[in-house]
Amino acid sequence: MAIKTYKPTSPGRRWMTGYTFEEITRTKPEKSLISPLRKKAGRNVRGVITARHRGGGAKQMLRTVDFRRDKVGISGKVAAIEYDPNRSARIALINYADGEKRYILAPLELNVGDVIKSGPDAEIKSGNHLPLKAIPSGSLIHNLEMQRGKGGQLVRSAGAVARLMVKEGNYALIRMPSGELRRIHVECSATIGQVGNVEHQNISLGKAGRNRLLGRRPTVRGGAMSPRDHPHGGGSGKSPVGMPGPKTPWGKPTLGYKTRKPNKPSDKFIVKRREK
Repeated sequence: MAIKTYKPTSPGRRWMTGYTFEEITRTKPEKSLISPLRKKAGRNVRGVITARHRGGGAKQMLRTVDFRRDKVGISGKVAAIEYDPNRSARIALINYADGEKRYILAPLELNVGDVIKSGPDAEIKSGNHLPLKAIPSGSLIHNLEMQRGKGGQLVRSAGAVARLMVKEGNYALIRMPSGELRRIHVECSATIGQVGNVEHQNISLGKAGRNRLLGRRPTVRGGAMSPRDHPHGGGSGKSPVGMPGPKTPWGKPTLGYKTRKPNKPSDKFIVKRREK
């Protein structure tokens, strides 16, 4: 996939870059695999905003993506590579031999007409889905399960890739994209290869309007607010924080303050923390 630039006809266009979409082979989604997607605007089930700066955005339909890849032993043919507005990666429409159609994450080097398969006897090639015990050490993987049969939860964004380092007993050591080393049970499954659309990280939005189309609302500095709205607010012109360390709008420390809950059940599987 290549990145296109625009003529600087306005300040917003000057640094804007976009996709060429040359890998997309179909523009309309499969009707049987889409459903309406209702906007939440950062609100929980009680209507309280728990994630700020979200709202608006372009209307989208939800594509049902198969992360479990549980069609074991049934081969499928890639019918199309499509754009998914709900994720950074591309998706591939698969026509299985039994007549069923499903979407999967489109890995790098997967093309229309390729045949993919799931199960322990599948070939080691991009797009095939196997248990970790059947994947050779050193292989590049994505769409990685944390619990057997739950479906891929890790390494799903554009360009993401993990590496299967070594297998020891019932666990495999995985190097995550962040550099974290994590143990995963060998019965869990993963897809061979790297997630496609690797140039996604190089896209420059160029103007605020594209952020609004993605459902992101403006973010205001605390120092630009009034004292009643933020601990950093008030004063004449730009003022220092005026307290020991920066704070959140609710007065909690925010610089170096650990927000990750301790003693998570999965913590015991982390061999080495991510590289900072």
